[in-house]
Amino acid sequence: MKKIAGIFLLTILFSCNKTIPDLTVKVTIKGLKKGTVYLNKVEDSLLVAVDSLVINGEEIIELHSNLESPEMFFLQLNKNNSQDENISFFADKGITEINTSLKNFAFDAKIKGSKQQKVLEDYLLLMSRINDRRLDLIKSEFEAKRDNDSLQIEGIKEAYKSLLKTKYLQTVNFAILNKDSEAAPYIALTEIADARIKWLDTINSVLTPEVKSSKYGQELELYISDRKK
Repeated sequence: MKKIAGIFLLTILFSCNKTIPDLTVKVTIKGLKKGTVYLNKVEDSLLVAVDSLVINGEEIIELHSNLESPEMFFLQLNKNNSQDENISFFADKGITEINTSLKNFAFDAKIKGSKQQKVLEDYLLLMSRINDRRLDLIKSEFEAKRDNDSLQIEGIKEAYKSLLKTKYLQTVNFAILNKDSEAAPYIALTEIADARIKWLDTINSVLTPEVKSSKYGQELELYISDRKK
């Protein structure tokens, strides 16, 4: 009886000492038999691996990381004799699920997890229309240069400027509407870093205290301060 009680006590102590990671990423890659999967993030402008796993037929992969505040991560697949591929996602504490395929690793990715990821996806959908218009302008510019149509080329240059301003204004408005999401300062830093400083200031001024104290909230504050020097 004493022996059983001792084993029970050791089990409890082991469970108490076991550290639960801030972030768990559950990954399913259809068709993957062998390869290495890395969980990466940016530290001091460098992409570093925080966890990795060599795959030998596992159906569900689990990767983990500590996490102080919501942050962008990158799931990297290294296939044998093939170029690495990446899936980017915005993670918060808890579980993020990623389902994809070996054939179209990045394109087929379906991500379920943080609120910040949903905000980022909404922004990318908004920007997809602008990107489609930009592709149309690229095609028109190529044709105008081929035909030596200087008038058309000038018109396209003006259209580019107008489209860029539209992107900046829509991004600023989107960030303001999502001032309670850590995705807002991240979008400002990665999408419109070269915008007018007053626009970045506007975004920074409306962020909630929690977002301001987050990784990207602090980085935005520092970036604006540096630009003002």
